[in-house]
Amino acid sequence: MIPMLMMLLAPWVLAVNPVPGAEQQQPILLQNALVHTVVDATPAVQDVLLVDGKIAAVGRNLSLPPNTQTKDLTGKHLYPGLLALINQLGLIEVEAVRATRDDREVTPTNPDLRVEVAFNADSVVIPTIRSNGFTHSLIYPSGSMITGRSALMQLDGWNWQDALVQSEVGLHVNWPSMSIQRGWRSSQSPEHQREQQQQQLQQLHHYFEQAHAYYQAEQAGLNRGLDSRWHRMMPFFSGELPLFVHADDLRQIRQAMRLAERYQARLVIVGGRDSWRMADELAAASVDVIYTAPFGLPSRGDEAYDQAFTAPGILRDAGVRIALSLDGFWDTRNLVFATGHVTRYGLSAEDALKALTLDAATIAGVADRLGSIEVGKSATLVVSDGDIFDYLGHQVEQMWIDGRAVDLDNRHKQLHRRYQQRYQAR
Repeated sequence: MIPMLMMLLAPWVLAVNPVPGAEQQQPILLQNALVHTVVDATPAVQDVLLVDGKIAAVGRNLSLPPNTQTKDLTGKHLYPGLLALINQLGLIEVEAVRATRDDREVTPTNPDLRVEVAFNADSVVIPTIRSNGFTHSLIYPSGSMITGRSALMQLDGWNWQDALVQSEVGLHVNWPSMSIQRGWRSSQSPEHQREQQQQQLQQLHHYFEQAHAYYQAEQAGLNRGLDSRWHRMMPFFSGELPLFVHADDLRQIRQAMRLAERYQARLVIVGGRDSWRMADELAAASVDVIYTAPFGLPSRGDEAYDQAFTAPGILRDAGVRIALSLDGFWDTRNLVFATGHVTRYGLSAEDALKALTLDAATIAGVADRLGSIEVGKSATLVVSDGDIFDYLGHQVEQMWIDGRAVDLDNRHKQLHRRYQQRYQAR
């Protein structure tokens, strides 16, 4: 009876996510790996010592504390954990099922929205992303205008409180469209579309003006009530909260730059399909770009077939700090391959790695803790048998987050094993 019960339960047991890793109990020495520190010009064969969840030493012939566990990584690549910026991992489970979506609110002004409280640490999608080297995810709320505040989550936690690394990373704005749809794609005339766009733009500026007036009144002690929306925008006006504007069109980006200049805000462009057209302007204004189209098609009929692929290299050559992203949730796992892809179109391998590590951590405001293999930073590391950005060589074998060993099993691997057994049983 018991064996039969176990057979019936086995598929359900397999469907459960791996248990989050336990706290680091003893020092760990990672020996003889090709270490990609990100801060050094080239990777080198070195050892890395992990103590109490931190990187304690990097180099050769290191002095070891008692009871150190040694792992020989000869022939392996050691990377900092990869950061996937701008996605909705843990907010959406099944796109077509509304009850599994916690990615947006219906009203146009939600600056007080805390996206981290909706994060599902038990999402079966998360381990599939982890298996490709991602240890952290910057999740954001979508919506029609001022959508809320993003949060950086680590991807091996029991719940959202466990997973939260940094709340209030940025205030997100979905900029009104400036494109005109023609022909069968739109039932409205170009004139009516332009009128609507101007109304939306004026409404967005009106929201910021209201919020700024509330901020000034609060500073002067004149407010007699609490408006939760505008109150949560106060850190934006005091310079503590950067502005993340989702915009692709050149006109949208320029308008966003003017708004950021007006309120003296640090601006990050998300999307940025046209950002390559104004790379020098963005660099001069110290605007960061989270580029979301490394696998994209040309935006216009007269653009080269590889324009979306060359954009990251053009931005980096101009001096713009960039991170790469695939805006979505389940397809975030393919971001490592998209990053490798653009290295064939002008972005150096070193800058590609920085775009998913140190530069991404800088944009997210956590470069003091994550993004490189340096003494004092989090022991958040990934081991790959081969280049992590290469389709064929990539094979993530081990991962640590804050020194905790992460189980890299996932639903895809479980299904593979299940049907492999069925095939072998025939």
